[in-house]
Amino acid sequence: MKIKDLSPEQLERAANMLKAIAHPMRIAILNYLDNGKQLNVTEIHELLNIEQSTTSHHLGILKDKGVLVSRRIGKHSYYFLKHNNLSNIVECVSQCSK
Repeated sequence: MKIKDLSPEQLERAANMLKAIAHPMRIAILNYLDNGKQLNVTEIHELLNIEQSTTSHHLGILKDKGVLVSRRIGKHSYYFLKHNNLSNIVECVSQCSK
């Protein structure tokens, strides 16, 4: 499907997803969740070396905008990319910022 084929509602959702991604910590989170990886809040906050509450805040934004989904296993929620194609955006941004 091409951008020209998207409805105004789909374009709005896409723009909101891109806005949610547009933060250094959120791009880093997506990078860690690349290739189907699933991580919980503790694992992500340790990888990023930021406060757990800050990590939860960023994960909430990404989940709210449809970038991430989560599933609960025991006491932990594991986060992963809702669409595997989102990893292409991170890869493209990484290559374009060199």
